[in-house]
Amino acid sequence: MSLGLVGRKVGMTRVFTDDGDTVPVTVVDVSNNRVTQIKTPETDGYSAVQLAYGQRRPARVVKAAAGHFAKAGVVAGHTLKEFRVNVDQLANLKIGGAIGVDIFKVGQLVDVSGTSQGKGFAGVIKRHHFSSNRASHGNSVSHNKPGSIGQNQDPGRVFPGKRMAGHMGAAHSTVQNVEIIRIDAERQLLLIRGALPGSRGGGVTVRPTSRAARAVVAPKPAAKAAGAKPAAAKPAAAAKPAAAKPVAKPAK
Repeated sequence: MSLGLVGRKVGMTRVFTDDGDTVPVTVVDVSNNRVTQIKTPETDGYSAVQLAYGQRRPARVVKAAAGHFAKAGVVAGHTLKEFRVNVDQLANLKIGGAIGVDIFKVGQLVDVSGTSQGKGFAGVIKRHHFSSNRASHGNSVSHNKPGSIGQNQDPGRVFPGKRMAGHMGAAHSTVQNVEIIRIDAERQLLLIRGALPGSRGGGVTVRPTSRAARAVVAPKPAAKAAGAKPAAAKPAAAAKPAAAKPVAKPAK
């Protein structure tokens, strides 16, 4: 449970490090995030903060939403997002206040959620990475077909979840553990490493990562038995003198 920001994907660019390396980044605009509602355990049963982002024309705002924004004293936005937070974080927030990029820092790992780009109706090769069949040598117009999907008489049906052709993309997607490379506090921009879900201009949600950082564990030495003492080197055994053979008696 941590506070995040709602933003808009501006596009991709790159930045150069002091060593001259280039880093691809996605620019996210998180300006003018305003608090529209604060939920507490006493009134709502849990603690959360509702943020509004963007602007919407008054003619496009329904009366219920207009009353909600007017009660908070903020401009109507086109996106509302709720973040579950701890109770102690509510003390620093107030309805109608703004939240900026100062809640993040350079080098922090975040999770970014958005709606992936729609690909339309796609076949199994593009959608599920199937291998294509042979393009010649007796193959008749079936080099991009999924193959058999049926069963025997028992069970006599196709199981749910069978990977087949269908609509691809335009689904909620989250990229985890991506690093904030640079923060532009003046223009309220976040430059995040790598590609993020969605098209240019699409809405995204940025929040601190939910995955714990992986600690680097040093390799352990070879295990030793408890209380075992190192074995002392045994002295080399002295060679025994060969026994003398009895002298054969002369025949009478």
